[in-house]
Amino acid sequence: MQEQETNTQEPIKKRTIRSFVVRGGRMTEGQQKNYDTNWAVYGLNLADGRIDYATVFGRESDVVIEVGFGMGASLVEMAKNAPEKDFIGIEVHPPGVAKLMMLAKEEGIINIRVYCDDAIEVMANALPQKAASAFQLFFPDPWHKKKHNKRRIVQPLFAQQVANVIKEGGFFHMATDWQPYAEHMMEVMEAQDGYQNAVGKGLYHPRPESRPLTKFEQRGERLGHGVWDLIYNVMR
Repeated sequence: MQEQETNTQEPIKKRTIRSFVVRGGRMTEGQQKNYDTNWAVYGLNLADGRIDYATVFGRESDVVIEVGFGMGASLVEMAKNAPEKDFIGIEVHPPGVAKLMMLAKEEGIINIRVYCDDAIEVMANALPQKAASAFQLFFPDPWHKKKHNKRRIVQPLFAQQVANVIKEGGFFHMATDWQPYAEHMMEVMEAQDGYQNAVGKGLYHPRPESRPLTKFEQRGERLGHGVWDLIYNVMR
């Protein structure tokens, strides 16, 4: 396990413009039951402060962070296909968290944990610094309208915050099915110090086999819709 470094950087300030909207509506009775039953096994609490990956998972491993996993099927599949790695999902929507934990339990998966919190706060106050091997952001809300573009999660400050939790040689993997957002991601990431495009400056990455095809993506492919992957290595 990499030794914890003293963080001499300025504290990450809490974001004032959120990249998500918490959808209304309560969990169903079944979702609430799944949430309550499985939280003790899979849940991580922001209030508990900074964690240690080896303590959480009971072993030394490559740790993958994913923000905004939706209903969790893709993340559970990745955890199932890579039992040698450990995964931490971060999602603000309780029904999605409940579904992920239910799927993980059904599959007997133990190499996954989850936060039901804002990723910015989790990165700032809970995740070890410079310790994760990968950070994933798949199909975030593109905020199509120009007046809402400032809500897109991929911004220079966010890229810096992600770099703070990835170890040397790790990478930041993004994917989107909205070409203007892909171009925005590219523009932001190409301008960042400490990152290097894995396939060359200004190029999109072929979909890695490690990123499962979602039903939504498969439908989009049949309709001729594109998907853009971007992978940036952390270089210090």
